[in-house]
Amino acid sequence: MRLPLLAAAALVAASLTAPAADAADGNVGPPAERITVTLSNFTFDPSVIELHHGRAYVLHIVNGARGGHNFQANAFFADAALAPGDRDKVTGGKIELKGGEAVDLRLTAPQAPATYPLKCTHFLHAEFGMKGKIVVD
Repeated sequence: MRLPLLAAAALVAASLTAPAADAADGNVGPPAERITVTLSNFTFDPSVIELHHGRAYVLHIVNGARGGHNFQANAFFADAALAPGDRDKVTGGKIELKGGEAVDLRLTAPQAPATYPLKCTHFLHAEFGMKGKIVVD
């Protein structure tokens, strides 16, 4: 009777000291930081998204407008490690969002520092100012 009780106590102690798996990406380590990016008529808020290389993030992309917008960052999506279930949310280097729609994208920032362009490719949206950048340091 004593041996099973000691074994159970050891398992409980080990679970309290072991690092927890991150819910966003399944990796052991610090939890994924959630960053909300709001798309509205001709703006991204924030227009500069700052990430740290190799860290886990959840990009919560929200279209706050009534009409459609997209979040295009071809090179960034090519370099970032997207969670397996989220890779199919990105088509042609962009995410399309209908009015009022939101998408969560779980990813790990690229390993090397870089600056990536970001824009909405809908007709004239970037020309009216709907652009920004993703900075990985």
